[in-house]
Amino acid sequence: MTPRQAILFGGLAFALALPVLAGALGLDYAVGIATRILILALAGIGLNLILGYGGMVSFGHAAFFGLGAYVVAILSHHETMSEPLMTWPFEIGGTDAAILAWPAAMLACALAALVMGAISLRTGGLYFIMITLAFAQMLFFFFVSLEAYGGDDGLSLFARSSAGPLDLHDPAQFYFLVLVFVLLALLATARLANARFGLALQGIRDNERRMRALGFATTRTKLAAFVISGAIVGLAGALMANHTEFVNPSFLSWQRSGEILVIVVLGGMGTALGPLIGAAVFFVLEEVLSQWTQHWMIIFGPILVLAVLFAKQGLWGFIESKLDRHD
Repeated sequence: MTPRQAILFGGLAFALALPVLAGALGLDYAVGIATRILILALAGIGLNLILGYGGMVSFGHAAFFGLGAYVVAILSHHETMSEPLMTWPFEIGGTDAAILAWPAAMLACALAALVMGAISLRTGGLYFIMITLAFAQMLFFFFVSLEAYGGDDGLSLFARSSAGPLDLHDPAQFYFLVLVFVLLALLATARLANARFGLALQGIRDNERRMRALGFATTRTKLAAFVISGAIVGLAGALMANHTEFVNPSFLSWQRSGEILVIVVLGGMGTALGPLIGAAVFFVLEEVLSQWTQHWMIIFGPILVLAVLFAKQGLWGFIESKLDRHD
C-alpha cells in the first residue's frame, strides 16, 4: 500500500468510526462539528469544479448555498402550516420529504446557475467575479424582503426532513448520510475531471482561445460546469438547513461566498480532496482563533497568505507533492 492510499483509507476509517469514538470519549458534540465540516466541504467540492478545474473565480456561490437552504425551509414551512405553496395554475403543497425537497433544492439552484452563468460567462476575469457577486447580493436582498418567511430574522424548521427509514434527528444517522453525499460528490467530480468533459474544461482554463480553435464549444462547457457546480452547492445548502434547523439571509451573504472560496484555495484548487482538507482546517482555525479574539480574521488572513505562498497548490496539493517525492 502506498502512502497516499494509506492516508485515504486511514481517513475513511476515521470518518466511519467517528460517531462511535465520540460516544466512547463523551464527545457527542464532535459528531455535529464533523457534520458541519462535511457540509462546508460539499459546498467547496461544488465550487472547486469551476474554480479548480475551470479557472472561473465565482464570488457568488453563496447564492446557491442559501437558495438550496431556503427551498427546503420554505417547503417544510408550508407542510407544517398545511398551506399550499402555490394555487395557480395548479396547487402545489409543501413537503418535508427529503426525497422531494432536496432534489427540488438542487433543481432550483441548477436553474439559477443556468441564468447566472448564461449572463456571467459573457464576461471574464474581474467582471465575472463582480457579476456573480451582484447576483448573489440580489438574491440576498430578495430573501431579506420576504417577510412571509421571516425576512431578515430568518425562518426556523420545525423538524428536519423525513428520509424514510432514516431518522435525521439522530446526529449519527444524519452524519453518515452527509458523509455518503460527500463521498459520492468526490467520486463524481474526480471521475468528471478525468473524463472528456473535465479535460476540455481544464484545457479551457489553460487556454480558452486554443480550445475554441480546436472546435470545442467553450461557453457551453463552462456553462454546464457552472450548472453542475450550483446544484452541488445547493445540496450543501439543503443539508445545512437541516443541520441548523434554521435559515436566514446570511446563508446568501458575500461573507459566505468568501468562506467557500477560502476553503477551496486553502485546501487546494483542482485537487480531489482539497475542499475536504480546506473545510476541516478552516473550521478548526476559526474555532481556535475566535477563542482568543473576536477579530480572529486578522490572524487568519496572514495564515492564509502564508499557506498560499508556501503551498501554492493548497494543503492537499502540498501533501501530494511530498508523497510523489516519496514514491
